[in-house]
Amino acid sequence: MTTSITPANPNMTAEARAVLAYLHEIRGKGILLGQHTLTMAQEELSHLETLTGKLPALCGFELLSYSPNINYPSCSEAALKEVRENEGTLIRAYEWAERGGLVTMTWHWYSPLSGKDKSFYAENTDFDASRVLIDGTPEREAFFRDMDVMAELLRGFLEKRIPILWRPFHESDGTWFWWGAKGQAVARELYGTMFRYFTDVWHLDHLIWVWNDPTAEFYVGDDYCDIASLDYYTDPHSHTALAQQYERLTAVTKGRPYALGEVGNIPDIGEIAEKEIDWLWFMLWSGEFALTEAHTKPEVFCAAYRHPYAITLDRLPRLY
Repeated sequence: MTTSITPANPNMTAEARAVLAYLHEIRGKGILLGQHTLTMAQEELSHLETLTGKLPALCGFELLSYSPNINYPSCSEAALKEVRENEGTLIRAYEWAERGGLVTMTWHWYSPLSGKDKSFYAENTDFDASRVLIDGTPEREAFFRDMDVMAELLRGFLEKRIPILWRPFHESDGTWFWWGAKGQAVARELYGTMFRYFTDVWHLDHLIWVWNDPTAEFYVGDDYCDIASLDYYTDPHSHTALAQQYERLTAVTKGRPYALGEVGNIPDIGEIAEKEIDWLWFMLWSGEFALTEAHTKPEVFCAAYRHPYAITLDRLPRLY
């Protein structure tokens, strides 16, 4: 398959371009195995290494605790535990990059202006994302204030020449997060606003932009996106190539490659290879999805991590 590797950001760093070129190179030749982590302990990585003898090529990092507007007095014990365990995890992202692994980041963004408990959920905030798009509103001011905080954190990776597969406003085809609660058109504009601000004002040229909405009507466009992705959770112990989901995503864009931003089960790597479905990567979610047998049996993990089509950390070339 011939595709363009022109990045959405024409000023993308050489290191990020090298990663993007590599991702295009492996299409149809292999799939990057990815694992999300939420805590400093990163129990998922040690568990996978013990189980399979290998580590993923791609590690996912969560930025929820870095949200500037967490309403701590309103947080449940579960929310506080999640925040506490997530604090400081950017240290782990730096360490992972030093090992040569690829980094992807997700931000469960606590509501910029108001909310309670886990206020990235729309049900826990009255923050109106559509008002971010109106000049002079408190919502827009708060949105940009939070972006400044995040941009400063991301700039540290730029200074160390570490590329990031950046997946903001994930699952914007749903209404459960505040950024999707006002519809996909609004979420698309929020993404575009961040892209322009991070690129033109902050010059975060190490970001590889990952769009996470599988619907063609609201695709953000190749000018804002390097990789199109979707998240997919299905019944436990269901392992397929996710061919139908692939068809949905390929209907969105013909020019950008495709990835599984989040999954709850390990896909069938053999079937992906056999059917030549060129997923760039999958990222298994953290916690019980990786640490227990509730969704994927140990033998399935081992088969996936040892499959010749699978790209694990030991098979990943040094790209930066």
